[in-house]
Amino acid sequence: MARGCLQGVKYLMFAFNLLFWLGGCGILGVGIWLAATQGNFATLSSSFPSLSAANLLIVTGAFVMAIGFVGCIGAIKENRCLLLTFFVALLLVFLLEACITILFFAYTDKIDRYAQQDLKKGLHLYGTPGNVGLTNAWSIIQTDFRCCGVSNYTDWFEVYNATRVPDSCCLEFSESCGLHAPGTWWKAPCYETVKMWLQENLLAVGVFGLCTALVQILGLTFAMTMYCQVVSADTYCA
Repeated sequence: MARGCLQGVKYLMFAFNLLFWLGGCGILGVGIWLAATQGNFATLSSSFPSLSAANLLIVTGAFVMAIGFVGCIGAIKENRCLLLTFFVALLLVFLLEACITILFFAYTDKIDRYAQQDLKKGLHLYGTPGNVGLTNAWSIIQTDFRCCGVSNYTDWFEVYNATRVPDSCCLEFSESCGLHAPGTWWKAPCYETVKMWLQENLLAVGVFGLCTALVQILGLTFAMTMYCQVVSADTYCA
């Protein structure tokens, strides 16, 4: 009876971790594609130049693949050490995510101020050699969100030391339109515009976060259940 129960949990654990591993492969693939084709798109921070969408996806995908692999082998081999390693690794990730979420909501104002200051520093790297990702990111954000600068279009005046903005700030794009009068530029601040967009889509973000937490809790439950079943089976056999 105990052996049959163990086999059932074993197959569930293996299937769960196989999907986990495949998900990691997908995330890693998207990250590599972004890195190869988009020039480290979304590198907006001057303080953390490696903090790009591509790099984050590559690191996340590789980590998820590693955890999924450990879980799969642990389930197939019914190895207590690997099952416990999987459980501890997933638990640490879950606790880290919970701490980051709590700290984010606790220090929202300070994070806002720091983020705006850092983004303004990053503007000075716009269009410079070796910063294709940052340049592309700002151009796409300003075009898609119809905004200009971090807190105001005048943020660009300090970058160019002139009354000028990038062409992506123009209401109607044309070559060197950023040299025209301010009346032809977007007036909305990009930071607040993107922040409002995120708040409007908060439900989708919340659902994604909840689903991620549920998947992790499910993984923890499977791992600990199978670990206990393996220990019981070994004790019974002994």
